[in-house]
Formats: sequence, C-alpha cells, structure tokens
Amino acid sequence: MDKNASPKADKIPQTSPETPFTTFIQLDGKSSVPSQFRTPGTFTITRLQSPTGLPDRITKLSPIPALLVSISLKPLPSSSYQVWTADKLLTTSDVHPFRSNVIDFDSQPRCWAGAAFDYVHYSVPRKGLDDIAEDLGFGRVNDYRMTVLNDDLVVAQITKSILPFLGRNDRLSVLALDQFSLILGAHLLQHYGVLHKIGRRRSNGGLEPWQKRRASELLHENLHGYIRLTQIARECGLSVSHFARLFKTSFGISTHKWLIQHRIDHAKQLMSQTRMPLIEIAIQSGFSDQAAFTRTFHQLVGVSPGRWRRHYATRHSQA
Repeated sequence: MDKNASPKADKIPQTSPETPFTTFIQLDGKSSVPSQFRTPGTFTITRLQSPTGLPDRITKLSPIPALLVSISLKPLPSSSYQVWTADKLLTTSDVHPFRSNVIDFDSQPRCWAGAAFDYVHYSVPRKGLDDIAEDLGFGRVNDYRMTVLNDDLVVAQITKSILPFLGRNDRLSVLALDQFSLILGAHLLQHYGVLHKIGRRRSNGGLEPWQKRRASELLHENLHGYIRLTQIARECGLSVSHFARLFKTSFGISTHKWLIQHRIDHAKQLMSQTRMPLIEIAIQSGFSDQAAFTRTFHQLVGVSPGRWRRHYATRHSQA
C-alpha cells in the first residue's frame, strides 16, 4: 500500500505473532494497493474501501494455510468485477451488498474491481478451523468448497455486527476477536468444509469448579481484554474451541460478554464508593475512553453513567 492510503489499524498490545487484529484501509483517488496483497499469519479483519476502484488486478497471499472470506458492502456491476483462482477467470455477475466469497489462499485468488468498492476481508487460519473441527468431533477437514457471490445470511449478519468497530477508537479487544474468529470459523467449517464422519464429541457438562475459578481470576486480572483465549484455555488444560464452548455452558455467556459485564460492575462500584471522575473510572474499568464507557454502560444499564451515579447518590442520601 502506498503512502497516500489511509490505514486505521487497531493498535493493540502484540502478545504474540499470532495476535488477531483489525484494520480499515481507505484509499483515495491517488492511492493504490500493491499487486500482491499479503496478509499476516493470523486471524485478521481488513476493511478495504476505494472511491475509484483498482487499475490492475491484485493477488492475495497468506504465509500460512488459510481461507479468504470477502464480503461486499456496496454493489458493483459485473463489468467492473472479476475474480481468478489458479489463473482461471471465474464466471461472475453483478455484485450485490453482503454477498460473500470463500476461497482457499492456496488457489492464489486474484481480483479486480474497476469501480468504487467497499469490502471486508477475513483471513481465517486453517489451524484454527482444524481445532474447531476436532472439538466438534469431525475428522480432519482437508478441503473447503469455494463459493463466489454467495448469499450467506450468517456471514452477512456477523459482518454487520463487526462493522461499527472497524476504524473506531474503542477497538475490539483481542479476547473479543478470538471469540469472533470461533463463531466465524464454526460456520465456515460446517457450511463449507468437506466433512468426514462425526466422531465422539467432547463433554457438554461445562467447566470444572477449579477451571471456572481460574478462568474468572484471569479475566478479572485483565479487564482491558488484552488476554488471549488461548492463554485462559491453556490454564484450564483445554483447547480454545473446547474451552469457549464449556465456558458458555457454565456462565451462560461468552468470555467477552462476561468481561464487559464485569467492567460495568467494577465501574458501578467505583462510582458508588468514590468521587473519581468518570474518565478515570472508564480507564480503570477497562474502557479505552469515556465515550466508549458511556456507550457501553447505556447499552447494558439503560441510562448514562452520570445519571446512574446521581440516582445512586440521591437514593442513598435519603435512606
């Protein structure tokens, strides 16, 4: 990508080379993307937007075995859109919003868009898909069915859920991205994987008491969400996919939602017991800024933090 492009990457602490991340690349009339667009060897979400289109086709590459999932956000006429796999031009039609492509990086996918476009691209490592397959009791998945301009309602819906966070200051935590990759991965596996016979599925009984305690301790110690699911799962002696499923069975919600609820609970405690400014409470409770704190608090509680604090103070002064 040249110097005129405007990327907005979510700069999260890099706990390992495999840390997932998101980026929003907004091209202008003078900028372009390289002819070979390389993704990192991790789960990534890239939103790529251009007001003019591409002058030439680009090849998308991954350093590891992975699937490329591409979602259109705006229409494109068939005359301005082409896709190749293994140097073979595929038959395409008009591109409608939220139509998706699922292509293995091994086929060296290439694309060209000759008009304004807006796409979200997911790079989904095959290793993560293999782990999910093992947890669900499937044999090894060697192949995935390719699809172009498919009307996949599930991929469309989860893309709509992630869009508000791409390029925003209150970025998604790595824990949230780990959880998101499991949801997308399970869907890709079951709808595009060439599956073999189902083996014995692991227990659905939930976490052991010690595992629940350890998971809770780690999440409490990392309210900002910088901890990875892999770290928590390892402490509990489980694979990531298996841990995530058993955690939801035990607590009724995902690790990310558990973390958000406890951030709010911690903020309530600080608001009720101190005179600390809301901006400090927001930071100490794991939020990137006061705006993100206010938005999330209002979504979960139904009122703003300031109003909740005033109501709490009035109620207890009259008690």
